[in-house]
Amino acid sequence: MNVCKLVLALTTSLCLPVAASAHFQLAYSPDTIIERPGDVPIKLIFWHPFDNGHVMEMARPLEFFAVHRGARIDLMDRLVPSTFTGVTNAAAAWDGSVPVKRSGDYVIVVVPEPYFEPSEDIYIQQIAKSYLNRNTMPTDWMEPQGLVTEILPLVKPGNVIAGSTFSGQVLREGVPVPGVEIEVEYLAAEPDMETGAPGPAVTGPMPGGTVVIVADEDGVFTFGVPKAGHWGFAALGSGPETEFEGKQLSQDAVIWIRAWDME
Repeated sequence: MNVCKLVLALTTSLCLPVAASAHFQLAYSPDTIIERPGDVPIKLIFWHPFDNGHVMEMARPLEFFAVHRGARIDLMDRLVPSTFTGVTNAAAAWDGSVPVKRSGDYVIVVVPEPYFEPSEDIYIQQIAKSYLNRNTMPTDWMEPQGLVTEILPLVKPGNVIAGSTFSGQVLREGVPVPGVEIEVEYLAAEPDMETGAPGPAVTGPMPGGTVVIVADEDGVFTFGVPKAGHWGFAALGSGPETEFEGKQLSQDAVIWIRAWDME
Protein backbone atom coordinates (compact mmCIF):
# COMPACT_ATOMS: atom_id res chain seq x y z
CA MET A 1 0.00 0.00 0.00
CA ASN A 2 1.46 3.44 -0.91
CA VAL A 3 1.44 6.42 1.47
CA CYS A 4 -1.66 8.05 -0.05
CA LYS A 5 -3.67 4.86 0.14
CA LEU A 6 -2.50 4.24 3.71
CA VAL A 7 -3.61 7.74 4.76
CA LEU A 8 -6.96 7.18 3.06
CA ALA A 9 -7.42 3.85 4.82
CA LEU A 10 -6.55 5.29 8.22
CA THR A 11 -8.84 8.29 7.67
CA THR A 12 -11.69 6.00 6.67
CA SER A 13 -11.23 3.89 9.80
CA LEU A 14 -11.32 6.97 12.03
CA CYS A 15 -14.71 7.91 10.57
CA LEU A 16 -16.26 4.57 11.51
CA PRO A 17 -18.07 4.05 14.81
CA VAL A 18 -15.82 2.48 17.44
CA ALA A 19 -17.11 -0.11 19.89
CA ALA A 20 -16.01 -0.30 23.48
CA SER A 21 -12.72 -2.16 23.68
CA ALA A 22 -12.56 -5.95 23.66
CA HIS A 23 -16.28 -6.80 23.64
CA PHE A 24 -16.43 -10.09 21.73
CA GLN A 25 -19.38 -12.24 20.72
CA LEU A 26 -18.55 -15.95 21.00
CA ALA A 27 -20.12 -18.94 19.29
CA TYR A 28 -17.88 -21.44 21.04
CA SER A 29 -17.33 -25.17 20.92
CA PRO A 30 -14.21 -26.80 22.39
CA ASP A 31 -14.28 -29.36 19.57
CA THR A 32 -14.02 -27.80 16.13
CA ILE A 33 -12.76 -30.85 14.24
CA ILE A 34 -15.57 -33.39 14.50
CA GLU A 35 -14.84 -37.09 14.12
CA ARG A 36 -18.26 -38.66 14.70
CA PRO A 37 -21.74 -37.52 13.69
CA GLY A 38 -23.95 -36.06 16.40
CA ASP A 39 -25.10 -32.85 18.07
CA VAL A 40 -22.17 -30.55 18.79
CA PRO A 41 -22.80 -28.20 21.76
CA ILE A 42 -22.31 -24.45 21.24
CA LYS A 43 -22.14 -21.70 23.86
CA LEU A 44 -23.12 -18.15 22.91
CA ILE A 45 -21.41 -15.67 25.25
CA PHE A 46 -20.78 -11.92 25.04
CA TRP A 47 -17.55 -11.47 26.96
CA HIS A 48 -14.08 -9.99 27.36
CA PRO A 49 -12.18 -13.24 26.77
CA PHE A 50 -8.57 -12.02 26.40
CA ASP A 51 -8.49 -10.63 29.94
CA ASN A 52 -10.98 -13.21 31.27
CA GLY A 53 -13.03 -10.20 32.31
CA HIS A 54 -16.53 -8.78 32.43
CA VAL A 55 -19.43 -10.75 30.92
CA MET A 56 -22.20 -8.80 29.19
CA GLU A 57 -25.90 -9.71 29.32
CA MET A 58 -26.89 -11.41 26.07
CA ALA A 59 -30.50 -11.26 24.90
CA ARG A 60 -32.00 -14.03 22.78
CA PRO A 61 -30.31 -13.79 19.35
CA LEU A 62 -32.17 -12.53 16.33
CA GLU A 63 -30.68 -15.37 14.29
CA PHE A 64 -28.67 -18.49 15.04
CA PHE A 65 -27.95 -20.88 12.21
CA ALA A 66 -25.35 -23.02 10.48
CA VAL A 67 -24.46 -23.29 6.80
CA HIS A 68 -23.43 -26.67 5.43
CA ARG A 69 -22.85 -27.38 1.74
CA GLY A 70 -24.56 -24.08 0.96
CA ALA A 71 -27.75 -24.96 2.86
CA ARG A 72 -28.89 -23.04 5.91
CA ILE A 73 -29.75 -25.01 9.07
CA ASP A 74 -31.88 -22.95 11.45
CA LEU A 75 -30.82 -23.51 15.07
CA MET A 76 -33.09 -21.10 16.94
CA ASP A 77 -35.26 -23.88 18.36
CA ARG A 78 -32.15 -25.45 19.91
CA LEU A 79 -31.37 -22.41 22.07
CA VAL A 80 -31.70 -22.71 25.85
CA PRO A 81 -31.09 -19.79 28.24
CA SER A 82 -28.06 -20.21 30.46
CA THR A 83 -25.70 -18.21 32.65
CA PHE A 84 -22.00 -17.70 32.13
CA THR A 85 -20.13 -16.96 35.35
CA GLY A 86 -16.89 -15.11 34.73
CA VAL A 87 -14.22 -14.09 37.20
CA THR A 88 -15.87 -10.75 37.98
CA ASN A 89 -19.59 -11.33 37.32
CA ALA A 90 -22.28 -13.59 35.88
CA ALA A 91 -24.55 -12.74 32.95
CA ALA A 92 -27.13 -14.26 30.65
CA ALA A 93 -25.80 -16.48 27.86
CA TRP A 94 -27.27 -19.19 25.60
CA ASP A 95 -26.61 -22.87 25.00
CA GLY A 96 -27.33 -24.46 21.63
CA SER A 97 -26.18 -27.26 19.40
CA VAL A 98 -25.43 -28.05 15.77
CA PRO A 99 -26.46 -31.34 14.14
CA VAL A 100 -23.25 -32.48 12.44
CA LYS A 101 -23.93 -35.46 10.20
CA ARG A 102 -22.28 -35.28 6.80
CA SER A 103 -18.65 -34.49 6.05
CA GLY A 104 -17.67 -30.89 5.38
CA ASP A 105 -17.72 -27.44 6.92
CA TYR A 106 -20.41 -26.11 9.25
CA VAL A 107 -20.31 -22.30 9.39
CA ILE A 108 -21.90 -21.18 12.67
CA VAL A 109 -23.56 -17.74 12.54
CA VAL A 110 -25.07 -15.73 15.38
CA VAL A 111 -26.82 -12.38 14.84
CA PRO A 112 -27.39 -10.94 18.33
CA GLU A 113 -29.69 -8.20 19.52
CA PRO A 114 -27.81 -4.88 19.77
CA TYR A 115 -26.29 -4.50 23.23
CA PHE A 116 -26.34 -1.12 24.97
CA GLU A 117 -22.97 -0.19 26.45
CA PRO A 118 -23.68 2.52 29.05
CA SER A 119 -20.03 3.53 29.50
CA GLU A 120 -19.88 4.49 25.81
CA ASP A 121 -23.55 5.47 25.36
CA ILE A 122 -23.70 3.33 22.21
CA TYR A 123 -25.18 0.07 21.00
CA ILE A 124 -22.98 -2.79 19.80
CA GLN A 125 -24.08 -5.59 17.51
CA GLN A 126 -21.43 -8.20 16.73
CA ILE A 127 -22.43 -10.56 13.92
CA ALA A 128 -20.19 -13.55 14.54
CA LYS A 129 -19.02 -16.60 12.61
CA SER A 130 -17.14 -19.68 13.78
CA TYR A 131 -16.38 -23.01 12.11
CA LEU A 132 -16.74 -26.74 12.60
CA ASN A 133 -15.51 -29.40 10.19
CA ARG A 134 -16.12 -33.12 9.87
CA ASN A 135 -13.67 -35.45 8.12
CA THR A 136 -11.42 -32.59 6.89
CA MET A 137 -13.52 -32.06 3.76
CA PRO A 138 -13.64 -28.36 2.72
CA THR A 139 -17.11 -27.29 1.55
CA ASP A 140 -18.11 -23.83 2.81
CA TRP A 141 -15.33 -21.99 4.65
CA MET A 142 -14.19 -19.96 1.63
CA GLU A 143 -17.69 -18.68 0.78
CA PRO A 144 -19.36 -15.51 2.11
CA GLN A 145 -22.64 -16.16 3.91
CA GLY A 146 -24.54 -13.11 2.64
CA LEU A 147 -24.52 -11.31 5.99
CA VAL A 148 -24.86 -7.53 6.20
CA THR A 149 -21.24 -7.55 7.34
CA GLU A 150 -18.79 -10.41 7.72
CA ILE A 151 -15.14 -11.35 7.57
CA LEU A 152 -14.37 -13.74 4.72
CA PRO A 153 -11.45 -15.99 5.68
CA LEU A 154 -8.64 -16.16 3.13
CA VAL A 155 -6.95 -18.93 5.13
CA LYS A 156 -8.73 -22.13 6.14
CA PRO A 157 -10.01 -21.08 9.58
CA GLY A 158 -10.19 -24.45 11.34
CA ASN A 159 -6.57 -25.55 11.19
CA VAL A 160 -4.35 -22.48 11.12
CA ILE A 161 -0.76 -23.32 12.03
CA ALA A 162 0.47 -21.45 15.13
CA GLY A 163 3.41 -19.33 13.99
CA SER A 164 1.93 -18.78 10.51
CA THR A 165 -0.48 -16.03 9.45
CA PHE A 166 -4.23 -15.60 9.09
CA SER A 167 -5.76 -13.27 6.51
CA GLY A 168 -9.36 -12.16 6.07
CA GLN A 169 -11.39 -9.71 4.03
CA VAL A 170 -13.99 -7.44 5.64
CA LEU A 171 -17.25 -7.18 3.67
CA ARG A 172 -20.24 -4.85 3.98
CA GLU A 173 -23.20 -6.21 2.03
CA GLY A 174 -20.73 -8.20 -0.07
CA VAL A 175 -18.45 -5.24 -0.84
CA PRO A 176 -14.93 -4.86 0.65
CA VAL A 177 -14.61 -2.26 3.42
CA PRO A 178 -11.36 -0.27 3.12
CA GLY A 179 -9.42 0.94 6.13
CA VAL A 180 -11.61 -0.66 8.77
CA GLU A 181 -10.16 -1.15 12.25
CA ILE A 182 -9.96 -4.74 13.44
CA GLU A 183 -9.54 -5.77 17.07
CA VAL A 184 -7.75 -9.04 17.80
CA GLU A 185 -8.80 -11.25 20.70
CA TYR A 186 -7.55 -14.50 22.19
CA LEU A 187 -9.64 -16.96 24.19
CA ALA A 188 -7.33 -16.97 27.19
CA ALA A 189 -9.64 -19.06 29.39
CA GLU A 190 -11.82 -21.50 27.50
CA PRO A 191 -15.39 -21.89 28.77
CA ASP A 192 -16.29 -25.11 30.55
CA MET A 193 -19.31 -26.51 28.72
CA GLU A 194 -20.68 -28.19 31.88
CA THR A 195 -20.18 -25.52 34.55
CA GLY A 196 -20.71 -22.41 32.43
CA ALA A 197 -17.52 -20.84 33.81
CA PRO A 198 -14.08 -20.12 32.36
CA GLY A 199 -11.29 -22.64 32.82
CA PRO A 200 -7.77 -21.64 33.87
CA ALA A 201 -6.34 -18.68 31.95
CA VAL A 202 -3.27 -19.62 29.92
CA THR A 203 -2.24 -16.03 29.18
CA GLY A 204 -3.27 -12.44 29.78
CA PRO A 205 -3.94 -9.34 27.67
CA MET A 206 -1.07 -7.63 25.90
CA PRO A 207 0.67 -4.60 27.41
CA GLY A 208 -0.51 -1.44 25.71
CA GLY A 209 -4.14 -2.47 25.37
CA THR A 210 -6.14 -4.07 22.59
CA VAL A 211 -4.26 -5.47 19.59
CA VAL A 212 -5.48 -3.62 16.47
CA ILE A 213 -5.01 -4.06 12.71
CA VAL A 214 -6.11 -1.67 9.95
CA ALA A 215 -7.38 -3.33 6.77
CA ASP A 216 -6.01 -2.22 3.40
CA GLU A 217 -7.95 -0.60 0.55
CA ASP A 218 -9.46 -3.98 -0.35
CA GLY A 219 -10.61 -4.68 3.21
CA VAL A 220 -7.89 -7.32 3.63
CA PHE A 221 -5.85 -7.78 6.81
CA THR A 222 -3.19 -10.25 7.94
CA PHE A 223 -2.22 -11.29 11.45
CA GLY A 224 0.73 -13.39 12.56
CA VAL A 225 -0.76 -16.06 14.84
CA PRO A 226 1.74 -16.55 17.70
CA LYS A 227 -0.03 -19.20 19.74
CA ALA A 228 -2.35 -22.19 19.41
CA GLY A 229 -5.95 -21.73 20.49
CA HIS A 230 -9.05 -19.76 19.53
CA TRP A 231 -8.44 -16.33 17.98
CA GLY A 232 -11.13 -13.73 17.27
CA PHE A 233 -11.17 -10.73 14.95
CA ALA A 234 -13.77 -7.94 15.13
CA ALA A 235 -14.11 -5.37 12.33
CA LEU A 236 -15.49 -2.36 14.18
CA GLY A 237 -18.38 -0.49 12.58
CA SER A 238 -18.09 -2.48 9.36
CA GLY A 239 -21.85 -2.92 8.94
CA PRO A 240 -24.27 -0.61 7.12
CA GLU A 241 -26.42 0.22 10.16
CA THR A 242 -25.09 3.09 12.29
CA GLU A 243 -28.06 3.90 14.56
CA PHE A 244 -30.36 1.95 16.87
CA GLU A 245 -33.14 3.38 19.03
CA GLY A 246 -31.83 6.90 18.53
CA LYS A 247 -28.25 6.13 19.56
CA GLN A 248 -25.03 5.29 17.73
CA LEU A 249 -24.67 1.66 16.70
CA SER A 250 -21.39 -0.11 16.05
CA GLN A 251 -22.36 -3.03 13.81
CA ASP A 252 -19.28 -5.27 13.81
CA ALA A 253 -18.23 -8.37 11.89
CA VAL A 254 -16.61 -11.07 14.04
CA ILE A 255 -14.81 -14.26 13.04
CA TRP A 256 -13.28 -16.95 15.25
CA ILE A 257 -10.53 -19.26 14.04
CA ARG A 258 -8.67 -22.21 15.57
CA ALA A 259 -4.86 -22.40 15.55
CA TRP A 260 -2.84 -25.53 16.32
CA ASP A 261 0.75 -26.30 17.18
CA MET A 262 2.56 -28.57 14.74
CA GLU A 263 3.46 -31.89 16.32
